[in-house]
Amino acid sequence: MKRESQKSTQTTKQKKNRDRGSQRVAARKNSKNKNADKKISRSIGLGMALFELISSVVFVVSLLFLNMLPVKYLAVLSGVLWIVFLLLLLSELKAKKYAITSKIISVLMSALLLFGSYYVAKTSSTIENISGGDKKVDKMVVAVLADNPAETIEDAADYSFGVQYVIKGDEVRGIISEINSKLNTEIPLVEYDGLSEQAAALHDGEVDAIIYNDAYTAILEEAFEGYSDSIKIIYSHEVESEIKNIAIDVKVKEEAFVVYISGIDVYGAIETNSRSDVNILAVVNPTTHQILLVTTPRDYYVTFPGVTGGARDKLTHAGIYGVDTSMATLGELYDTEIQFYARVNFTSLIQMVDALGGVDVYSELAFTTSSDSGMVMNVSQGYNHFNGQQALAFSRERQNLASGDYQRGKNQQAVITAMIQKAISPAILAGANGILESVSGNVDTNMSAEQIQSLIKSQLETGKGWNITSVAAEGTGDMQYCYSYSGAPLSVSWPNEDSVAAIREQIAAVKRGDILQ
Repeated sequence: MKRESQKSTQTTKQKKNRDRGSQRVAARKNSKNKNADKKISRSIGLGMALFELISSVVFVVSLLFLNMLPVKYLAVLSGVLWIVFLLLLLSELKAKKYAITSKIISVLMSALLLFGSYYVAKTSSTIENISGGDKKVDKMVVAVLADNPAETIEDAADYSFGVQYVIKGDEVRGIISEINSKLNTEIPLVEYDGLSEQAAALHDGEVDAIIYNDAYTAILEEAFEGYSDSIKIIYSHEVESEIKNIAIDVKVKEEAFVVYISGIDVYGAIETNSRSDVNILAVVNPTTHQILLVTTPRDYYVTFPGVTGGARDKLTHAGIYGVDTSMATLGELYDTEIQFYARVNFTSLIQMVDALGGVDVYSELAFTTSSDSGMVMNVSQGYNHFNGQQALAFSRERQNLASGDYQRGKNQQAVITAMIQKAISPAILAGANGILESVSGNVDTNMSAEQIQSLIKSQLETGKGWNITSVAAEGTGDMQYCYSYSGAPLSVSWPNEDSVAAIREQIAAVKRGDILQ
């Protein structure tokens, strides 16, 4: 019995020893597994930290190429990113466990930096797209009556075509040659003295089709109610020509300069010649931070240098001959050199204002907009917060304003002022993506990418606000014949010489460094 008890005790001890051995083996195995997991985790963490460093380098390099951020900001940003990388690296090297927090931070930082690099590249691309404008486009068209069965130029091979060579004669000859080549024949032509005679001949059945510059469609709308609905375009041909850039050497950080802002409403390329419904000069002095906005009524009855030969026409029609003609016209009117232009499509205004989160616009008057402006709304005297659609309606309204186009010009100034003030505030960062989307394809300027970058960098360096002053030229309404359309008198505005002289002095004052009230 005693022997059996000793044997049982010995067996129990052996079992315990085996269990302890198994536990030690399991513990050693578990320890090895944990060490292996930690090594894998550390390797992943170090890889993530390295990727974050690469993302930081890509972001900083993209900012360097963008060339809009001041050096001091770049230095601070680079230092912060380097410190973040070192902290993440040390966190991984010193971690006793898996350093989950540092890995999450690495992933978030990498994603943020790559996202930022994408938008920096997008900004750079947008600036390249809108800058350095050096061309204008004439869109020549063939029109037939709306109920004509022809749908293409081939359908009109045996038609008679009405033409005129008085205005844009070379472009007309160019499209005729294009059509002859396309149809492999000489199309029969009937020549008229002007655009009005052409349009009348088409509607009277004297010719089957007419050839003209599509920019004149708006003029025909002034004289023939419902003209656009009465015809259809069966062929179009674009003629591209160069605009000489006289402002490539302007140092926009140091020298006062003038920008012609042309508001157009066109379909297709922004470079297409078209009437300019908004005609604003921005006189900018970068050293005094003074901006003078000068609005000139679209119906101002003026001459176009190098085009009209001394005959008068409405200012809005100058855009038909190109943005350079509008610049020369206003430059002669105000006795100043206009170095830059910015063509802006009306449709982009809605998107830009919405991207900015709306704008606070000061209205001199209380009024209700008409349906022709795009929407009916009540405008209060004083400040109004507008979204994009409301800002556009406010800018377009003239029917319900006692002074019509004159007050509309001042309202357009108010919208531009509000947009400038919002754009130089932190709000622009929140709407950056929307602004880039709206600007691309809807804005065109001859200011180079380097000049745009220089202006933005200068603003970021100083952070100084701008003193924005507005003035509008005055005139007297009348009905007169115009160079671009001699078929009937059109509504015009004779310039008030005292008003023009006062504006000339204010422009000169800004250029010499005065601060305006």
